[in-house]
Amino acid sequence: MTFVTALRAAAIAAPIALFAALPAKAADIVDTAAGNESFSTLVAAVKAAGLVDTLKGEGPFTVFAPTNEAFEKLPEGTVQTLLKPENKQQLTDILTYHVIPGKVMSGDIEGEMMVKTVNGAELKVAATDGGVMVGDATVTQADLEADNGVIHVIDTVVMPPKSM
Repeated sequence: MTFVTALRAAAIAAPIALFAALPAKAADIVDTAAGNESFSTLVAAVKAAGLVDTLKGEGPFTVFAPTNEAFEKLPEGTVQTLLKPENKQQLTDILTYHVIPGKVMSGDIEGEMMVKTVNGAELKVAATDGGVMVGDATVTQADLEADNGVIHVIDTVVMPPKSM
C-alpha cells in the first residue's frame, strides 16, 4: 500500500469511526410504544385522542403505559366506544391521567405519594414490598427509557375521578 492510498483510506475511515462513536438517538415515548406490539391499543388510543405530537414533544414525561391485556380488562365495548370521535375528550382525560410531567424512575418512588397528572387530577403511586403500584395497577416493567422521558408498563388502565 502506498502512502497516498493509506492516506485516502484514513480520510475515509476517520469520519466513519466518528459517526460510529456517536450514541444512537433513542426513540421518543410514542415511537418506543409503537415499537412494542403489547402497546398497540395504547398507540391507537393516543392517535385517536390527538396526543401523538404532545408525547413526541420535548418532555420529559413519565408514562404509565397499560398493555393490550390491561385494556382487555375493561368492560366489553369500552375501548371501541372511547375510540369514537365523539368521545375524544373522555379518551384524552383517561390517557393524560397516565402521564405525569417530568422523568420519574422507579427508584425515585418512596412509600406512598400523590402525583399530579397531566390531566390535572392526582394519582396515588406507591412503592410496596411487591413492587410499584399506580392506583390499582401494578407496574410490571419499569424504567423503559425514551429520549423524552420514561415508560412504566402497567397491568390495568387507571381511571381518573369522574371519567366513567
